[in-house]
Amino acid sequence: MPEFRARSCLETASGHPYKHVPVLLNEVVDFLRPHPAGVYVDATLGEGGHAEAILRASAADGRLIGLDRDREVLGRACQRLAAFGERVYIAHRLASEMRSIVHELGLSCVDGVLLDLGVSSYQLEAPERGFSFMHEGPLDMRMDRTHGETAAMLINRLAEPDLMALIQGYGEERWARRIARAIVRARRRKPLQTTAELAALVTQVIPPAARPPRIHPATRTFQALRIAVNQELTALERTLPEAAMCLREGGRLCVIAYHSLEDRIVKQTFRRLEQAPPAPSFALRVLTRKPVTASPAERQVNPRARSAKLRVLERL
Repeated sequence: MPEFRARSCLETASGHPYKHVPVLLNEVVDFLRPHPAGVYVDATLGEGGHAEAILRASAADGRLIGLDRDREVLGRACQRLAAFGERVYIAHRLASEMRSIVHELGLSCVDGVLLDLGVSSYQLEAPERGFSFMHEGPLDMRMDRTHGETAAMLINRLAEPDLMALIQGYGEERWARRIARAIVRARRRKPLQTTAELAALVTQVIPPAARPPRIHPATRTFQALRIAVNQELTALERTLPEAAMCLREGGRLCVIAYHSLEDRIVKQTFRRLEQAPPAPSFALRVLTRKPVTASPAERQVNPRARSAKLRVLERL
């Protein structure tokens, strides 16, 4: 097997000491079955929590290709994984590019792929990223801040019907029409620019008796905007077949989804790939007829695990 080229770490994100706690860690490692000499792709590397466990389980010479579209969070992963040296190759690339990257590294296939979808803990905790209504900051929400339209640009540009369709479709928000109308009314006075402004507006619009009991009233609206800004569902549909095509015989693809829209795409795509493989030489099997969820103990310790659903596909 050819050697991985050494890849220098990107700039380290600073000022945010929060340490990411990977979701469904034991379950992911159990399904991937990391072993020495194996090669694995963590295509949503984040802060490297899953990657670290995969590298430890595949010691002494298992290798990992870590990809993420967020250049800032990669610096934190580099710090976390520095001790593994040249066993790690880290790149600021999209998950949908993984098959090209595998081939660029002189490999034909890999032993396992992980996709941990959604927002990383660092992104949520960094106010300047604009992902969370819990911290006031600019309405950005881009996973890659080097290009693209921000959430503020989006909500200040879209016509009311399009805004309503976005919030309803990606956020599954029953009050989407009322929220869209309120946004358009508010931006006539002044463009919406901060997370606090949007969160307050959505909270005011939803009647108190209709507000969800366990989540913030703005949760679904923020989810919808984040999905739209990053084109997450389109990217997922493009990435899943590419990931399956990367697998060697016996290799497995693990995907963790956090909301129904993502999970539905994963479930349906896995079923389609099982019934109609992407190439004649491929035979694929879904290992999780029902998604694997976090244990009560993990949910108590890590709130992000409560909505997580893990599905696994294997190349036979």
